Amino acid sequence: MPTRGLTHGSGRASHYDPELSNYANSPLWQTCPLLEYLHDPSIGHYLNESWVSYNAASTTGDYVLTQATTGTGAISTAAPGVLELDSNSTTATQGANLQRVKSVFLPATGKSIWAEFSLKIVDTFDKVELFVGLSDVETAILASSANASDNHIGWQCVTDDGVLLFTSEKAGTGATKAAATIAEDTYIKLGFFYDGSADTVQQYINGLAVGTAHATANIPKVALVPSFVCQSGGTNDPILHIGAVRIFQLR
Repeated sequence: MPTRGLTHGSGRASHYDPELSNYANSPLWQTCPLLEYLHDPSIGHYLNESWVSYNAASTTGDYVLTQATTGTGAISTAAPGVLELDSNSTTATQGANLQRVKSVFLPATGKSIWAEFSLKIVDTFDKVELFVGLSDVETAILASSANASDNHIGWQCVTDDGVLLFTSEKAGTGATKAAATIAEDTYIKLGFFYDGSADTVQQYINGLAVGTAHATANIPKVALVPSFVCQSGGTNDPILHIGAVRIFQLR
């Protein structure tokens, strides 16, 4: 089948997208009907964020950045298509909480979700307090070096060692599973598949399934938005580099 791409973030068929043409080779994406979506956008809701624009200062923008005393966000001038979320602090628990409040996803029966986030940490990976994934709208997803969101699906590190845990929480009932250890200045792809039939969520690391799925009891059933937190664990001022963000949900 011939493949065509999408204009980034628009959900409209347009130019060739090499990532889209290769997605079927990834175990995470091979069950996702992205190609069908190109011909019938009514089947899904698609976010393809490649950071061609960013404005967290405007009340009309897509993103809201909340500081825990410090923290900034800006499109990289050194690497195209990357947003740098900077803790901008060497003090523990200080940094930036960023959410794309105008892209809403809702785990529900028959409404499967595929999601993948490309990221790396610099300055340094073992001094970062991190969250990446979907969360309900929260101005402080991480508070006092712990996850304070009652509804989320994503990855966190609050132990100042670069060890990621895959976490899913429904109305305060949560669970974590082993994920991966990040390395300094090295990109990793964190993905998950929410199965709207089984009501489970399976994580994928660099495109491959890892561990067992989170169960129904831990799957949130409220509106969730793409969310990112980069805070300092102390001593260093880590910077989260966010590359491509791709999320698709069946309508």
